Amino acid sequence: MGTGDARVRGIAARAGGWSARHRWAAVGIWVLFVVLAMGLGSAAGRVDVDESDQLKGETHTAATIVKDAGIEEPAGETVLVQGRDAGVKATDAEFRAAVAEVVEAVRATGRVTDVTSPYDTQTISKDGRSALVQFDMRGDAETAGDRVEPVVEAVEGVGRKHASLRVEEIGSASMNKTFSDAFGDDFQKAEYSAVPVALGILLIAFGALVAALLPVALAITAIMATMGLMGVVSHVMPMSDTANSVMLLVGLAVGVDYCLFYLRREREEREAGRDAQTALRVAAATSGRAIVVSGVTVCVAMAGMLFTGLAGFEAMGLASLMVVAVAMVGSVTVLPALLSLLGERVEAGRIPFLNRRRSGSGDSRFWSAVLKGVLARPVLSVVVAAGALLAIAAPAVGMKTQNLTLDQEFGDSLSIVQTYNRVNEAFPGGSEPAEVVVKARDINAPDVKDALAQFKERAITSGASRGPVEIKLHDAQNVAFVYVPLVGGSDQDRASASLEKLRDEVRPATLGKVDGLQAPITGNVAGNHDFNDQLLGSVAPVFGFVVVFAFLLMLVSFRSLTVAITSIALNLLSVGAAYGILVAVFQHGWGASLVGAEGVGAIVTWLPLFLFVILFGLSMDYHVFVVSRIREARLRGRTTTDAIRHGVVTTAGVVTSAAVIMVAVFAIFGTLSMQSMKQMGVGLAAAVLIDATVIRGVLLPAVMALLGERNWYLPKWLERMPDFTHDEAPEAVTAPSVTDGGEPIRV
Repeated sequence: MGTGDARVRGIAARAGGWSARHRWAAVGIWVLFVVLAMGLGSAAGRVDVDESDQLKGETHTAATIVKDAGIEEPAGETVLVQGRDAGVKATDAEFRAAVAEVVEAVRATGRVTDVTSPYDTQTISKDGRSALVQFDMRGDAETAGDRVEPVVEAVEGVGRKHASLRVEEIGSASMNKTFSDAFGDDFQKAEYSAVPVALGILLIAFGALVAALLPVALAITAIMATMGLMGVVSHVMPMSDTANSVMLLVGLAVGVDYCLFYLRREREEREAGRDAQTALRVAAATSGRAIVVSGVTVCVAMAGMLFTGLAGFEAMGLASLMVVAVAMVGSVTVLPALLSLLGERVEAGRIPFLNRRRSGSGDSRFWSAVLKGVLARPVLSVVVAAGALLAIAAPAVGMKTQNLTLDQEFGDSLSIVQTYNRVNEAFPGGSEPAEVVVKARDINAPDVKDALAQFKERAITSGASRGPVEIKLHDAQNVAFVYVPLVGGSDQDRASASLEKLRDEVRPATLGKVDGLQAPITGNVAGNHDFNDQLLGSVAPVFGFVVVFAFLLMLVSFRSLTVAITSIALNLLSVGAAYGILVAVFQHGWGASLVGAEGVGAIVTWLPLFLFVILFGLSMDYHVFVVSRIREARLRGRTTTDAIRHGVVTTAGVVTSAAVIMVAVFAIFGTLSMQSMKQMGVGLAAAVLIDATVIRGVLLPAVMALLGERNWYLPKWLERMPDFTHDEAPEAVTAPSVTDGGEPIRV
């Protein structure tokens, strides 16, 4: 094929060519898309995940019964009145006076109802030092945290009058208020600081203000558009605040990365002597294609979360998928248009010292030296690097996962956590009782009442609860709530054992004997138990979906069975190493003091699956980019070894910059006070660092060097697959002009 007849095929090159020819139209369409998405999202409003849809199983059944019955459970609050010394008892005059003052004070706020005295309900601890005043917040339980402050202040006022007593409030409303105040600003600071951190690193990478601003601007506009789309989509699949935070994290990471890949290639081609038009065409045909392959792979990985059946995971998966897709489209459309518009002005705002540090060839001296040793001794490099990563991953074999308790999640940084521990110590299971939602044809029928009485008695005699077991009837709806404090309290393992005893022994022998009666058991412990069961059941399908589809995408994209297999193996090794670091730090406590994670002793249940999906997707960014460059060099006639050296060294700068940005952004989340956020931040940062250095800089080139020409092996029976590798053909990147459908394209 002559250069004059070279044709650009492939969506990335076509999109880049069209955008460069119609640059104002491309920019206008992107701006219009972002504005429309935000406008539609604002008009539609966002529908958040409903509590009844959060989980399947008994927790879901119980929530559905309550919702269908039209019963709105109020937010329950408790005031602990406790003697500071062992000699202070609930029978003392001062103690009784304090209880009476609490009852009067909370009633006087006008924001509570059903206030009960411990002397009426017998909620006094066995040692006589502690008592509970209980009441409900008026109004919607979900917004009770916004109205609880006057009640908390009233309780604190009573406490200040009695130095010998602790008078402390705890409950769903006061906990939501405390956590919102304590960590709302924490999250906002993390999210807001991520942008300037990314911008600072990009300034160092490019040495020019305009070039550094472009990736950040595209990432931000992609996030803004996705936020609007989330509002529209939420009417089909509800979203959540967690999904929003994850979307921001992923959107900033991939948005900046994709632009970085494109910009660095365009810059490199211009530094090599090509004119701006040719450089842009080369970037569209090479880095643009790598972005599309990477973006589709990341989207497939994020789609794995849709197979969990957990509404929260489904929301995170869909939100992440959308922001990756939007960032990918923006990178191959509006970015080439902006580069075409800016031309040499993309170098505006140069920072002299940083600009002088850039090498004209784009090669990395450090990685050149590393590659020289790796390619000279590939067997030794594979053994050392793989051995080191397997050793790091080894602790993951003994991984213990659980939903973290309040003291594990927040430590002693909040006073309400100490109150939570004191309540659980004095009244085991009282702060988080199991809740049995009983639905009958006639809740007052003799057999139902008898079964409720038997259940109440057997719950205690079986050892599942020490009582008191409370029953609350809703006659009009034929529904009863049975509250059972579980033996074990805040000890998740013991509390779960008590829950299973209730479900498997007590309920069948009592309530289970009444025909037509439903009695699902819910509550915090039950919710955690059901969540764990459902999450464990979804591990195999999610892992299988992500691995199989990622393999197929790599196979089709590179037309190499070997590349597809090594890609999956290296990614799994990277994820395994991240798991090992998490277990070592947060479960075994090795170096935990460095990140403020002492005493956690477990990995939060949702994190391993979440990390697998996120890391498997994000690691493909680097892998696709590096392997695409290696294959491009091979197609241009270089030997496999020389192509490996060229591909790794010329991409080292952009991969390092992208990795530093990701590590910095993820590390910000590792500084938050919540242990689950620390674990997520540390896990993501460690995995990206390992992936961009040991995996891409040592293992990948060493393995490819050992395989030689077998890297490009494709069985004959697979040769009928669609060919998506044509963007890398030499003609596509060297031709002075190209055609699209027979018509010349001037870029």
